[in-house]
Amino acid sequence: EVQLVESGGGLVQAGGSLRLSCAASGLAIDDYAIGWFRQAPGKEREGVSCISSSTASTYSADSVKGRFTISSDNAKNTVYLQMSSLKPGDTAVYYCAAAVYMACWSLNDVDMDYWGEGTLVTVSS
Repeated sequence: EVQLVESGGGLVQAGGSLRLSCAASGLAIDDYAIGWFRQAPGKEREGVSCISSSTASTYSADSVKGRFTISSDNAKNTVYLQMSSLKPGDTAVYYCAAAVYMACWSLNDVDMDYWGEGTLVTVSS
């Protein structure tokens, strides 16, 4: 059974930081591109960041570049999203997802094979 379990969401004030975790089981993260997506109420799901060990690549959307950092710990089979300088516009449910084959720069949700159920990040002003 493949599971992706997000954690680390919560309420934070603008300018604050949170670190999200995506713990994978049933798959090895080094065999997949792991992406972070987010969806705010009434808005489309948006690709945020991606990491691929197989291609030694990372990617972040312009909206978060310089503020969010994606990383992985293969020993823990976990991917992290360190979020800093948070803005109210970052408020969303954040999902991690795994793709057996996807170029990280594309970060297209249709290419993802497995999804977590999400963790809510709320940034207050």
